[in-house]
Amino acid sequence: MLELHEIIGQGSAIGRLRANMSADRMPHAMIFAGPAGVGRRTTAMALAKMLLCENPQVGDGGLFAQAEEAPQELRPCGTCESCRMMQAGSHPDFQLIYKELARYHDEASVRNRVMQDLGIDVIRSFLTAPAYRASSRGRGKVFVVREAELMSIAAQNSLLKTLEEPPAGITIILLCQKPEQLLPTTLSRCSLLRFGPLPRDFVAEKLAQADMGQGEASFWAAFTAGSIGRSVKLAQAGMYEIKCRVLEDLAGLGQAGDAKLGESLAKMTDKLAEQAVRQAKKVDGASLSKSLAARQATGAMLEIIASAYRDALARATGTPGQAVNADQPAVVETLAGKFSPTDLAEILQQLSRYERLLWRNLNAKLVWDNVVITCASAAALTV
Repeated sequence: MLELHEIIGQGSAIGRLRANMSADRMPHAMIFAGPAGVGRRTTAMALAKMLLCENPQVGDGGLFAQAEEAPQELRPCGTCESCRMMQAGSHPDFQLIYKELARYHDEASVRNRVMQDLGIDVIRSFLTAPAYRASSRGRGKVFVVREAELMSIAAQNSLLKTLEEPPAGITIILLCQKPEQLLPTTLSRCSLLRFGPLPRDFVAEKLAQADMGQGEASFWAAFTAGSIGRSVKLAQAGMYEIKCRVLEDLAGLGQAGDAKLGESLAKMTDKLAEQAVRQAKKVDGASLSKSLAARQATGAMLEIIASAYRDALARATGTPGQAVNADQPAVVETLAGKFSPTDLAEILQQLSRYERLLWRNLNAKLVWDNVVITCASAAALTV
C-alpha cells in the first residue's frame, strides 16, 4: 500500500491533504473527483492508513521541503497494529463502500435485489449506522465510498446528517468521476479535491514496466487520457490486438463497406461481453448483466474507432499534437487521404450518435452494419 508521499502525478490534491493534516484542519467529509484510474482510491487508502495509524511519525516535509516555513509532514509508522491491519485489508475501522455490498445485507430482499445504483440500504447498513459506533482501535473511523455518483437520491439524503454533524473522529471520502451528478446538498457538505489525468509519458512508462509493448503502452496512455486503471483493464481484455485489426480493416474498406466486417464486430463485442461477465463474477463476485456488458464493450470499441478518425481529421487539417494511434501511422494516413475533413467530421458525428443509441435495445448486428457503412462512405444513416 502506497503512502501519500509516494503518490505521483497528483501534487495539488496531495499538497492540500498534507497542508490540512499539518495544520490539524483535515475535513471530515471530502470528495475525490477525477477520471478513473488516476489515483483517487490509492490516495484515499493512503490517507486512511495515516489517519488510523497509532504512532504517526514526522517526515521530511515532502512537497513542502523547499518552502521557507515547511510544515512537518506526518507519515504512518508502518509497524503498529493499525498499519499492519490496513496493509492486510482487515482494519475494523476502515470500510470501503460499494453497491455490491448489498449481497452481504442482513435482509434477503436486499441481497436478492439487482443493484444498479448504490442504494439507501447499503449506505445505512455499512456507513451511517457503523459511523455512530465506537471505533475499535481508538483512532476514529474512515469510510470510502466508491462510485459515489451512483448513490440514489434516498441514499444521499440519508447520508446528509452524518456529513453535516459527523461523530468525532469520522472521515468520509466520496470517490466520483463527475461530482456534478451528486446532489447540491451533498456537494455543499464536502470539501472537493480534484484529481487530474496522469501525464501520458508517466502512464506509458508504468505500463511498459508491466511487460506491455511500447506501442501498446503509448496507445493506452493516450487513449485513456492518462488513466492507468482503465488502461490495464482494457489491455487485460485483449482489446489492443482487436483494435489494431479493426482499424486496419476499416482503413481498407471500399465505399460499399463490408457486410462480413459488421458481423465480425458484432460477434467480437458479444465475446467481450461474455468475458466481462465472467471477470466480474471472478474478481468481485458480482453479477454483471450480459446486456450491460455488451453495451460497455460496444461503447469502448466505438470510442477506439472514433480515436482513429479523430487522428485522421487532425492529420488532414494539419492540427498539431500527438496522435492517439501513433502506433498505426499508416492507418491514420490512409484515412486522412481517403476522406475530406468535412467527411471525417461527419463520420465522428455519426459514431457519437451510434454510441448514444446503445441504450436503446437495438440489434447489435444492425448497429455494426451501419457503423461499417458510415466508416466506409461517411454516409449519415438512420438506425
